[in-house]
Amino acid sequence: MSQPPSEHLAPDAKRHAPATERNREAILQVLYKAVPQDGMILEVASGTGEHAVYMAPKLAPRLWQPSDLDEDNLRSIRAWAMEQPSASLRDPVRLDVSAPDWAQPFAGTRPQICALLAINLVHISPWACAEGLMRGAAQLLPPGGRVILYGPYKIKGTHTAPSNEDFDQWLKAQDEAWGVRDLEAIADLARSHHLILIDQIAMPANNYSLIFERSN
Repeated sequence: MSQPPSEHLAPDAKRHAPATERNREAILQVLYKAVPQDGMILEVASGTGEHAVYMAPKLAPRLWQPSDLDEDNLRSIRAWAMEQPSASLRDPVRLDVSAPDWAQPFAGTRPQICALLAINLVHISPWACAEGLMRGAAQLLPPGGRVILYGPYKIKGTHTAPSNEDFDQWLKAQDEAWGVRDLEAIADLARSHHLILIDQIAMPANNYSLIFERSN
């Protein structure tokens, strides 16, 4: 996919998500342990791009492929990458994981995709995005490849904190297809695509990192 020349980016193209600075180091520590040593990390729904520019150089020699559906976010990712360049960071691509064939263009990627990362995606999107993410991951990942999800989850149908329950209600008020998901439902969905939940790590602010591994 061709990208507009970086010199044509508006100076205010960069977006900022305050939560990024609060959670990026904790997420990075999870990735150090969870991501295979070689290959490419596909970040789904990269948002502003702040996680990408922070983490890509720290996880080298792995390559980092950011992506997003929103054009303003894609411009923000490019702007951040222009300000904080890294040899490990690839140009962002437009990606909709709810599309049935979204994984097809990545099938021949070299180096091979070793991990998919989605930060704060599955609760701020329809369930079809979670379904598409797992379906595509099963197509792209080799045995031992990983899917890492970060965000809030209910456990056995119960919110882990009152603030998460309030957040869930707020999300559903924005879009009835959104909402804090049941961890067990995510695990069942992943298992149906040969992705096994191998770890759930409690994170700051009542979030979790979920790590799934592609089985043989």
